[in-house]
Amino acid sequence: MRRKKTIAMIGVALLFIFFLISDIKKDLWEVNEDLLKEKVLSIEQTVNTINLIDVTPFEWDVVYSFDPYTSKEMVYSTVGYKWDNIRETVSEGMDQIVFLNDGKVVCYLYGYPANNGYSINFLGESYNKVASVLHINGNLEFHVNRSGGIIRLENY
Repeated sequence: MRRKKTIAMIGVALLFIFFLISDIKKDLWEVNEDLLKEKVLSIEQTVNTINLIDVTPFEWDVVYSFDPYTSKEMVYSTVGYKWDNIRETVSEGMDQIVFLNDGKVVCYLYGYPANNGYSINFLGESYNKVASVLHINGNLEFHVNRSGGIIRLENY
């Protein structure tokens, strides 16, 4: 009986260490995307407009929204460097948004709004014919639209 308790305690300790390491292993942009998602999904039902700064719990100075099918190389070229875990969008309904602060990626949003639970859409100034860009000192007022269980922040 004592041996079973020891094995169980070791198992629990190993699981705890595994989850601790996996959280530590997350990159800054992944952690910030989780925080962004949490903030956007917690927008109250009565809110119709919001300032993007109010739902970005991290510092940023520029954000890019890439057009569908933009290659990884073009994203890297636009952003200014390569980083891990980037994927190309494979359909027109996907988001690929990169927040930067002082030239470094601080948040990376990728995927279908239905999977993420939210979407951020904007038409900022065109950049390299593959992205729209917004600056921290630009128009950051977004309409909050809810449909099909998805929160869409839209700035047009």
